Amino acid sequence: MSDPMIVIDKVCKTYNLKSRPEPVRALDNVTNHIDRGEVVVVIGPSGSGKSTLLRSINRLNQIDSGTITVDGVNVTDKKTNINALRAEVGMVFQHFNLFQHKTAMENIVMPQIIVAKRSRKEAEEIANDLLGKVGIPESGNSYPNMLSGGQQQRVAIARSLAMKPKVMLFDEATSALDPETVGGVLELMRGLAADGMTMAVVTHEMGFAREAADRMIFMDAGAIVEENTPDNFFDNPQTDRAQDFLRQIL
Repeated sequence: MSDPMIVIDKVCKTYNLKSRPEPVRALDNVTNHIDRGEVVVVIGPSGSGKSTLLRSINRLNQIDSGTITVDGVNVTDKKTNINALRAEVGMVFQHFNLFQHKTAMENIVMPQIIVAKRSRKEAEEIANDLLGKVGIPESGNSYPNMLSGGQQQRVAIARSLAMKPKVMLFDEATSALDPETVGGVLELMRGLAADGMTMAVVTHEMGFAREAADRMIFMDAGAIVEENTPDNFFDNPQTDRAQDFLRQIL
C-alpha cells in the first residue's frame, strides 16, 4: 500500500530570463509522489528542473500552479506556516550555508532554540549527540573555516537532523566536495536511508543512486521523462533520452 509523504500534483514553474525572449519552463506539469520512508533519487542534465522541484517542496521556490503537500500540509497555501514546514523538511545544499561567525555547535543549536523553542540545554544535548552520529564529535567548538568541506557538510546535515524532520532533501550535497571527502558524506546519507528517513536526493553520484535509491526519477526540460527502480533504470532505460544521458555519464 502506498503511503505518500510528499504529493506533487500538476506543478508548473516558469522563469523569465533576460537572455531568453520566451519564459523558461522549469517545471512542466510535474506529478509524482514520495512514500513515507522511500528514498527517491532525481537525476537529469543541467537545467532539467530537478533542483527547482526539490526547492519547491519546502517553498524555497514559489510555483506558478499545481499543489505540493508534505504529510498532508499544503506547501503552496500561503496560510501555511513556512517556518514550521521547513523544520519538518530538512534541506542540505551544495554549499553548506553555515554561519561563518558561529561554531559548529552554535550552527546546530541556534535553529533549535529559535524555531523549535527548545532550551539551550536540550539543544546542546541534541547537537552533541548528532555531531557524534555524523562522525565529527570533536568539532563542536570549531568554526566553519577550520573545517574541511566534508566536515562542514556533516555539520549542515546535523543541523537539519536536529530539527527532527520528517523529510530530508539533498540538492547536490557532494558536488562541492573534493573526491576524498565525498565517500564519507555519501555513507552518512546511506545510513539515513537505512534508518527509514524519507529522502529526495538530487545527485550526480550514480553509484550512490543505484545502491541507496528505492526509485529513480529522470528529468529533462522540466518534465519527468522516466522513473523506475535503480537496477531497471540503469540496466534497461526505456526512453531514448534516458539512454543518451546514461551513455554520456556512465
